[in-house]
Amino acid sequence: MSGAIFASRATQSRGRLFEEPPSPTRSDFQRDRDRIIHCAAFRRLQHKTQVFVHHEGDHYRSRLTHSLEVAQIARSVARELGLEEDLAEAMALAHDLGHPPFGHAGEDALDAVMADFGGFDHNAQALRILTHLERRYADFDGLNLTWESLEGIAKHNGPVLPPLPAALLEYGVQQDLELDTYAGPEAQVAALADDIAYNNHDIDDGVRAGLFTLDDLADVPLVGPILAQVHETHPNLPQSQLIFEAVRRMINLMVSDLVAQTRRNVAAATPLGVDEVRALGRPLAAFSDGLLADEKILRGFLLKNMYRHERVNRMSEQGRGIVSDLFRFYLDNPSRLPEDWRPMDNEARDPQTLARTIADFIAGMTDRYAMKAHEELIVKS
Repeated sequence: MSGAIFASRATQSRGRLFEEPPSPTRSDFQRDRDRIIHCAAFRRLQHKTQVFVHHEGDHYRSRLTHSLEVAQIARSVARELGLEEDLAEAMALAHDLGHPPFGHAGEDALDAVMADFGGFDHNAQALRILTHLERRYADFDGLNLTWESLEGIAKHNGPVLPPLPAALLEYGVQQDLELDTYAGPEAQVAALADDIAYNNHDIDDGVRAGLFTLDDLADVPLVGPILAQVHETHPNLPQSQLIFEAVRRMINLMVSDLVAQTRRNVAAATPLGVDEVRALGRPLAAFSDGLLADEKILRGFLLKNMYRHERVNRMSEQGRGIVSDLFRFYLDNPSRLPEDWRPMDNEARDPQTLARTIADFIAGMTDRYAMKAHEELIVKS
């Protein structure tokens, strides 16, 4: 499929909040991708937890390596479906920018301490980073991405319904991202590429970390049959190569299923443009029912044997404590924030503004920065 009629088009973009002259060498979506790659928040993903904290091993995925894997899958699927590859890649690269240190444990902790100040949501935080917190350009705050990129980042998992996170409410005053509809097809592909990437790399990382064995996976749908096929074909293959070969085949299986089911959905819905995709009331990009059922069982296995493993829980609890302690410390001592983050006198007197500033600062921390700050400000004090 080439140049799908329902694909996004850089030449038909709804534009940027702040007008800029076009690039002579790159499309608007290519510029979005490049701005994301060069921003500080993207670099910090290198030292942010996916499942394992940075110091637990050099071979486990970080948020950065995960985002690169998602981008590769999203671009490949978009190409096969005739979608806008650069847009899909940009959203895949940006989808985790809003994650605080220590993964979902850090997010839970920030959401809890921010309960009286609008809460915390990593998708909304990604939008806040891209539209406000990144300060690199002389003419505007944020990266001034296209409407399509911001829409996809805000709602790649589907419509965002009330109550809306504070960051989405604030940005909605400036630009309507139509949060009550589905995103365009490229954002939908990026979201499912995320599922494909983390299901597969969590299997790889989990086995390498010793949280479960290949034998434990024998009866798990998707991965079990593939492991059996690889072992039958290559009975003497070392475990490291066996895992990689199985993961490679599983990614291919999931990508093929996504492409085939999406094509069936396109044939049934016959959308004539990207806005018709948004108005369908259901996703256009999707896995088949059979794969979804198998994936649900696989996720259950990973939940029990990896995400709730004693070793992971112990680090998650430590991460939650660090984030909570830092928030309370800075709330009581705003003058101890770095100079660039220190609020003006009137802002320090406004609890809402102060709390959001502290949440922004902590959310931008890497795992090691947060651990070091906690050691210096709280443990040693």
